[in-house]
Amino acid sequence: MRTIAILTDFGLTDNYTGVMKGVILKINPNVNIIDISHDIEPQDISGAALILKGSYKYFPKKTIFLVVVDPGVGSGRLPIIVYSRNYIFVGPDNGVLNLAAKEDGIKRIIEIRNKKYFIKPVSDTFHGRDIFAPASAYLSKGKSGNLLGPSLDSMKELVIPKPEIDKNIIKGKVIHIDRFGDLVTNIDRKLFYRITKNKKFRIKIKNKFLSSIAKSYKSVRPGEPLAIFGSLNFLEISVNGGSAQERFSAKKGYEVSIKVK
Repeated sequence: MRTIAILTDFGLTDNYTGVMKGVILKINPNVNIIDISHDIEPQDISGAALILKGSYKYFPKKTIFLVVVDPGVGSGRLPIIVYSRNYIFVGPDNGVLNLAAKEDGIKRIIEIRNKKYFIKPVSDTFHGRDIFAPASAYLSKGKSGNLLGPSLDSMKELVIPKPEIDKNIIKGKVIHIDRFGDLVTNIDRKLFYRITKNKKFRIKIKNKFLSSIAKSYKSVRPGEPLAIFGSLNFLEISVNGGSAQERFSAKKGYEVSIKVK
């Protein structure tokens, strides 16, 4: 039984997610459908890309990832299928698929163009239902992507800003905020330990300084901030039992710096 894993910014208030699942099951009643999340912030392409990158490798090989975070729906952006070494990704060509597919190794990219496999009439605002869901369902039945459209030479890349390194200072930024208010930076574990090299350091966020990496949220007192490496392997600023986003009035792009002593 093939698996389709769905990631969207649709939420659960409206019928969008349920209708997409209905389309899939009408085409392939035997497919296994798993929800990764539908609580991506609306139109947050980079947030969805990071969640997908942190999720895909924990699924069985040949899983089809249906990703619909699509602020450009109805415009000139292309609907695509990306075959990587171990998985298949379906969604808009706006960068949301790039981080995961590139990490696994992109083998082939296909534009979804064959209207035979669309739900008609195609809505200008709901390609998740009319293009992406049926494409995923037909792929789960063993249809070749070649039947759905022509090959493409490339796909849109999503660029995650890299930290700036100036001698003994790392200047990073908040690139994602999860539902707990944890501030995920672009400073990954490898870079952090390569620069710090077991030396003392001081992490600065706003007017607060942290001088250690916590092993758990309980490493500090309730309400106190901490630095920790999260499941995405990026440095995160968190608050034990609270929200770092609220504590620091932070948003995406907020600076987090590390000075090595």
